[in-house]
Amino acid sequence: MNEAENETTVPIAEQKKVALAYLTQAWDDAVAEGVESDVLAHAALFAALSDLIMSYGEEAVAELASNLEARIRNREFTLNRTLQ
Repeated sequence: MNEAENETTVPIAEQKKVALAYLTQAWDDAVAEGVESDVLAHAALFAALSDLIMSYGEEAVAELASNLEARIRNREFTLNRTLQ
């Protein structure tokens, strides 16, 4: 990687923060327009899984999805939790 590429490369953690901010804003806009939150969630899951499948294929995404049950039960996606 040359110096110009290194200067313009944004770390993945920062990209994730920016992406989540965009998604949160779009979500809030849709809710303000009357779209129900659970409808948005299903649409977002469909869009995310479809995009991942296009990038990585069904098997890789199926493996990712198979790990979600444990992560959900471990409250990794629960926003109103207390971290110790």
